[in-house]
Amino acid sequence: MNNETLIPQAAVVEEIRQDTPDVKTFRILTREGKKPFEHMPGQCAMVSIPGVGEGMFSITSSPTNTAFMEFSIKKCGHLTNWLHMLEPGMEVTVRGPYGRPFPVEGELLGRDLLFIAGGIGLAPLRSVINYVRDKREQYGDVQIIYGARSKDDLVDYAEILDEWSVTPGFTVNLTIDREQDTWDGHVGFVPNYVKELNPDLRKTVLVCGPPIMIKFTVAGLTELGSTPEQIYTTMELRMKCGIGKCGRCNIGAKYVCKDGPVFRYDELGELPDEY
Repeated sequence: MNNETLIPQAAVVEEIRQDTPDVKTFRILTREGKKPFEHMPGQCAMVSIPGVGEGMFSITSSPTNTAFMEFSIKKCGHLTNWLHMLEPGMEVTVRGPYGRPFPVEGELLGRDLLFIAGGIGLAPLRSVINYVRDKREQYGDVQIIYGARSKDDLVDYAEILDEWSVTPGFTVNLTIDREQDTWDGHVGFVPNYVKELNPDLRKTVLVCGPPIMIKFTVAGLTELGSTPEQIYTTMELRMKCGIGKCGRCNIGAKYVCKDGPVFRYDELGELPDEY
């Protein structure tokens, strides 16, 4: 991390996309019309509205996208309420990147990959998925299992149907929690759907979603025969300052912001039970 990482940059909100009733995706550029900074999949950035507050959010666009940066943000508090009131052309500040990324240039190279997401948990994985799509020859087969409360709560639904599902070597499995008149796909919770699909256990797993979903999904994968060394998750919701100073994300000998937010599951097993 260098000093530039800590200095906020003024950024223009170029475009706002309404993904779900409570999730918007913000496309931002510098005042000069450039991408604010480079990052790797799984890293985060601090987005701020001066005078209102700032928060840590996953960068959802892929590093292979050199034109702009995107954040998919759920409306769930004071800062996010203000962000959801923004209109194109307004400004925020952004600084980063922060945290340890997914090992897309290390352990994941050449592997078959299984992405499992619930709700807004797809946002941190979207960067990885599109990175793999743009560097298709460097990775094996890809399976995506994604679920939400309803069809309307599926983030990036158009991109999933129009791009991911037609990418060679990609398989997409979608589910919603309860039956819906406009939905003719699978109905059921993500952990149960994973066990039902019985995915190839040789795949490396990247999972993100509500903590209870991750807990039962990993338990199901373990029951099927996966090992903690095969599973990665991200815990950016624990991050606050991003540089290991405030102590909010400290647990045992780890700082989520410095040692994560991406962790392999066997690393989490080394943390105290309070985690």
